[in-house]
Amino acid sequence: MRRSCHVFLLFVRLQQDIKIVMLHLLRCAIFRLVCSYPKLKGIVLYPMTVSDCIHHIKGDLALRLERFLANLQKDLKVFLFLLLIICFYRVYFMVYMSESIAPTTSMGEVFLALWLGFRLSLKSAGAIALLGFVFCSLPELVLPKLRLARLRLWLGTAGSALLAVLFQARFPYYEVFHATFGREVVQGLHDDTQTIFSMLVESYALPMRLLAAVVLTVASYFLLRRLLRTETIPLPKWLNRWAAGVGLFLFIPIFFIFIRFGGSFNYEHSINWENASVTKDPFLNECILDDLQAMYRVRDFYLNMQKNGGLGLIDVSRAEEYSSFLRGDRAKGVGLEASLMRTARGARLPKPKHIFIILGETYAQWPMLPEYADLHGADGIKSLIAEDRAFYTQSFMPNGTFTLVAITGLVTGLSDVGMDLNYQPKSYREVYLTSMAPQFQRLGYRVEFWYGGYPEWDSIKKLSLAQGFDAFYGAPDYNAPQQNIWGTTDGHLFEALYDHLAEEEPTVHLIMTISNHPPYDVNLAAEDIDTADLESALQGRTEHPKQLALEVGHYRYMDKVVTDFVRRTMTAYPDSIFVITGDHSIRMDPTAQPTLFEHESVPFVLYGNGVTKDILPKDAVGGHTAIVPTLIELIAPEGFSYTSIARSMTEGTKYAFNSDCWISREAIGNIDDDRMEILPGIASPQEDLAAEREAALYEVAAMRTLSRILLREKEAENEDT
Repeated sequence: MRRSCHVFLLFVRLQQDIKIVMLHLLRCAIFRLVCSYPKLKGIVLYPMTVSDCIHHIKGDLALRLERFLANLQKDLKVFLFLLLIICFYRVYFMVYMSESIAPTTSMGEVFLALWLGFRLSLKSAGAIALLGFVFCSLPELVLPKLRLARLRLWLGTAGSALLAVLFQARFPYYEVFHATFGREVVQGLHDDTQTIFSMLVESYALPMRLLAAVVLTVASYFLLRRLLRTETIPLPKWLNRWAAGVGLFLFIPIFFIFIRFGGSFNYEHSINWENASVTKDPFLNECILDDLQAMYRVRDFYLNMQKNGGLGLIDVSRAEEYSSFLRGDRAKGVGLEASLMRTARGARLPKPKHIFIILGETYAQWPMLPEYADLHGADGIKSLIAEDRAFYTQSFMPNGTFTLVAITGLVTGLSDVGMDLNYQPKSYREVYLTSMAPQFQRLGYRVEFWYGGYPEWDSIKKLSLAQGFDAFYGAPDYNAPQQNIWGTTDGHLFEALYDHLAEEEPTVHLIMTISNHPPYDVNLAAEDIDTADLESALQGRTEHPKQLALEVGHYRYMDKVVTDFVRRTMTAYPDSIFVITGDHSIRMDPTAQPTLFEHESVPFVLYGNGVTKDILPKDAVGGHTAIVPTLIELIAPEGFSYTSIARSMTEGTKYAFNSDCWISREAIGNIDDDRMEILPGIASPQEDLAAEREAALYEVAAMRTLSRILLREKEAENEDT
């Protein structure tokens, strides 16, 4: 009996020991799973009841809630700090660039821009502050031992640094493109990095701007650090902790939605960069976008280019319709090459021995307008236009907003579709159907490219030779002294070309100048060009008369060199034909509020043997891609076949365009919105402008689509092989 009692007692004690061990293990498991709260280390290992466990869990959760609330307040501080920075940058930019605000703009529109900008910037500040919430607050909620306060500070500082850099970049970018970071960023991704960097240093004060960005970042760091060290507000003792926790976790997604939609709770009432242009002032519309939202716009442009292969208004499914439209007939069921084939109607000019297509760097059209006659920037080209053997139209648009886009438009005959043709492998494997060189070679001409810069720039030599050019000449080829990072002066370029003419066979010359380009370092005094009178004449027209005087002075130089070459060559070789135009107009604006015509258009001058004022229709409209078919129609015999997407200006073309704008005989307008302006000299338009815009956009879609098809077809062929 006694032995049995002992066994029973042993069994009971064993049960108790097992219970103690199990409770201990349960306790450890619970607290290791839930948290590793430091105070628990001091708890003596003893059997705990369920109520003890619940008590400790409640206490730990309360502490977690308190700490999470404190971290949320820090995230909110970062958010408000960044929002304040963005709004300050916007106001500063608006005040500094106030001359860009149109005189007719009301204060109501200014306040509307500030309000909508504030709403849009909620998204920008929230996106950066969200990093602190995700990488600091949430991890510390799960793992209380973590200490990530310093990481939150550095994340906020990194956001401030990004804002500071973009803020400094905004000023020169807007002065050049009149936009706050647009598709030009994407189009310039493949540009010559070293050259661009040198230009930024020499012309746009890159070191000083970077220094300013560093100063702003350091100041932001210390201000944010001090702000984050301020005390947070604890939960009131009377507030139920469980109710507070539930309310807090309900508030977080609601606040996130509110910020995500820019001060709204649904997409319908939200604000995005796409619908931010609500004022009549283009400058204010750009101010609504903060720098992060503008870069988000750039991202959308880039993704669209990756998805669609370029700009918008491209519909491959309507290719047959578009090709018939551009041919001016209703022929159907033919291949692409046949649909682009055109037949010359017979020569209108004596066949010249020398043909010159001159692309003047930033050869803008606005210096030719009467209101800028006192600047005497375009006296040379205006004197050519005045002669009987010259034709001129103001309704002319460059192929794009970059030099390279102008060059590729002429070399390949393709409209700008947002793709860098000089970086497309297909551009070096096969000559495009519409390329200029083969067309002129079949007419008996040698085709040469003459460039004032270096052949390596953006592979321009490689591209032109791959597209059929017989020769390429750059600054190193004629041992010209270096002017700047871009190359040599226009004077040396044209002197070398003139010396070459005596030895050559019938030749077409594509010529690209470079002197009228930052850093604007031609010795103007040595060229008898005085900028002092320009600076005086520009007083009151711009806040930067000295800089604009320097730019107009270089325009004068280019204009003088080009026109002197034309007259000299015509004297020595009277059977010559010249086309004079510009690669783009963007960069050099007469005022802070240029019209679309002033900002975008370039001249078109046809000059030479046999040219008359009525050689082309008086109201002809054209662009870079129309130059080659126009010359072919003027000099080719009847029945000569050539391939072109663009129609010849001899046919009385009605529209031309680039990536941003379209132009007609009477108006110019934006492609992406309904902004339109009447051209200079048009007292009262005879056309319905709304209908003009619709027709212009149809032609844009047609030419872009066929250009894109040519590129895509070659991609498919290359894949098959």
